[in-house]
Amino acid sequence: MICQNCNKNEANMHMKRIINGRAGEVHLCSDCARSLGYGEAFSGFGLGLGDFFGELLSKESKSNTGLVCPGCGKTFDEVLSDGKMGCAECYGVYYDKLLPSLRRIHGKSTYVGSRPVSHQESDVSEALNQLKSKLAVAIEAQNFELAAQLRDEINNILSKRGDN
Repeated sequence: MICQNCNKNEANMHMKRIINGRAGEVHLCSDCARSLGYGEAFSGFGLGLGDFFGELLSKESKSNTGLVCPGCGKTFDEVLSDGKMGCAECYGVYYDKLLPSLRRIHGKSTYVGSRPVSHQESDVSEALNQLKSKLAVAIEAQNFELAAQLRDEINNILSKRGDN
């Protein structure tokens, strides 16, 4: 696409803008964008994760000299300055220094996510087996009201799984 300002160069900046409720697109080359004042338009929108994590981590410990990762040679001060680990070993080496920040950022230091489908299925199977054994005991004791409730629970689980 050609620049809409000079009609010569290839446009490499594409912006949408809304003026008086009407949306429009502007396609500019880098020279025209700079001359029209759009060159620095997005400079403040960078994520700056290095700065963000660096500030969080630097609050934990100001004197971190001497600790170096044996895997990549990166110091903890370098991790603080750019907010990036050098390799997988960095996490183990700097674990004690990272732990307070991880707790502050995430609320906990261990991953608590959803379980894999295979574990969920085994939990359902285990629950079904327990219900079936309770059903057998209820029938043996001739507690038919409880047996009917257990039967309904079993059928409900089976219908959700599509086994019915």
